[in-house]
Amino acid sequence: MTTENIVGLIVAVALLGYLVLALLYPERF
Repeated sequence: MTTENIVGLIVAVALLGYLVLALLYPERF
């Protein structure tokens, strides 16, 4: 895998995790 692919995957996973946390714990955001 290229560096761009790895960075893109990390960003995508981070965004998905942030959205899930925001849905589970809306009082923290």
